[in-house]
Amino acid sequence: MVTQLDKFFQVVDDSEDKFIARLGEAVLKPSISGDTDFRPRVNEMAKWLVDELHKRQLKPDAETDDDDKAKTYSLGKQADHEDVELPPAVVARFISSPAKRNIFIYGHYDVQPASTTDPDPFKLRKEPGGTCDRGIMYGRGATDDKGPIVAWLNTMEAYKEASIELPVNLIMCFEGMEESGSEGLKAFIQKQTEVGGLFEKVDAISISDNYWLGTHKPCLTYGLRGIVCFEVTVSGPQENIHSGIYGGTVQEPLNDLVRILGTLVDTNGIIQIPGVNDMVAPVTPEEKEIYKDIDFDMEQYWKEIGSHTTISDDKIETLMHRWRYPSLTVHGVEGAYAGPGTQTIIPAKVTGKFSIRTVPDMDNAKLKQLNTREVVPAEEGACMVSKPENWNFKAAAKAMKKVFGVEPDLTREGGSIPVAVDIKEAMGKDVMLVPIGSSTDGAHSENEKLDVFKYMEGIKMMGAYLQYAAEEPMDPAKPEPRMGALRRQPRWKAVL
Repeated sequence: MVTQLDKFFQVVDDSEDKFIARLGEAVLKPSISGDTDFRPRVNEMAKWLVDELHKRQLKPDAETDDDDKAKTYSLGKQADHEDVELPPAVVARFISSPAKRNIFIYGHYDVQPASTTDPDPFKLRKEPGGTCDRGIMYGRGATDDKGPIVAWLNTMEAYKEASIELPVNLIMCFEGMEESGSEGLKAFIQKQTEVGGLFEKVDAISISDNYWLGTHKPCLTYGLRGIVCFEVTVSGPQENIHSGIYGGTVQEPLNDLVRILGTLVDTNGIIQIPGVNDMVAPVTPEEKEIYKDIDFDMEQYWKEIGSHTTISDDKIETLMHRWRYPSLTVHGVEGAYAGPGTQTIIPAKVTGKFSIRTVPDMDNAKLKQLNTREVVPAEEGACMVSKPENWNFKAAAKAMKKVFGVEPDLTREGGSIPVAVDIKEAMGKDVMLVPIGSSTDGAHSENEKLDVFKYMEGIKMMGAYLQYAAEEPMDPAKPEPRMGALRRQPRWKAVL
């Protein structure tokens, strides 16, 4: 295996210019899913992916099963534009032997909009700097998520050029609507995990759509917080009225709303809705041990937020409140004056918007029992926790140590990736998030970037992961829960 990996690594090193140019081809396509005017360009990106995947097909067309060929699959019409087709799912299966393990790879080929035109965000540019002075690549989608997708393409090409057989079967699914809610994908995945479906037999799941916690040490991510968004509305007069005439004589909606929102969370970040914190799974000694060696610098964190205003100065407490405890955030108020200067009105109606980041074991049924005053729920996404001690994580950890020379940190994310939860629920397997970019890449920003070192070494890591995934002893057989086994996040009313 060592000889094969060394040969694979050499091919990757020799292909740096070509692999960077390929990422440039992908970035060149403005596959913005949130604007239907760009839908032809999103579809163009899907076609490019199909063509690239087809080049890596294991056998000639005549010898390849039709279900294994790279192709697009319709996800139906877009809900708010019934005359517009959703971007298709791109699926390719590289099955060389039924005896090999089946690794499911997910990514997304759509991107966020970019408002700047100078420099062109859809033209990849390489500038000096970065780790080992190997350069930094700037461009929309460089780190989120075209970089990781193209890295997988390069991994497969390097195996082929090194004349090494893929040690596992790969099942790849790339979507073009992730930045706009992954519309249509959940039903497609559920259908394809049924008997006879494209994803019926999956042994492990790998997603590269997140980031290293810092810039110096790789990580594997095993958990995500969920989210439930809410709106609470307070009404009073039938229309906006003058505070000089009516102030002090009427109950003012904005004053009442501020009082309500102020009762939801205290200055230590602890949610004050009775019963919520009782549902949170207790921290075990084993879990707390994971946090001790995580590479996280509080000084750097303060620089990132631009102030020394964290609730705690302790690394472990900060990480736990960021990842594994629930949090409540007030996002804004609709209906109140927010322009420059002063407008002396009493708003007739105001709506406060807040969200709760949820964690295990916040239970739907128990949350509903807490209702005493109606709050309208809006968007939601489920939380997720995988078992970082399982064989798939062990294989990826060995690959990271092989390439980067250190054991990766085991991390969770404070945010939500709903599609990861959908995949876990449908397939009944733990989801492993394997980032190649770092937290400073500026995903969604005007200067989105990806370090050349992390891109190229990430390709090596992906190739090594496939080798170790083929060899790592699997966990003892246990029935894995499928649909409905994860607790769905609640649509509930808060106690105010």
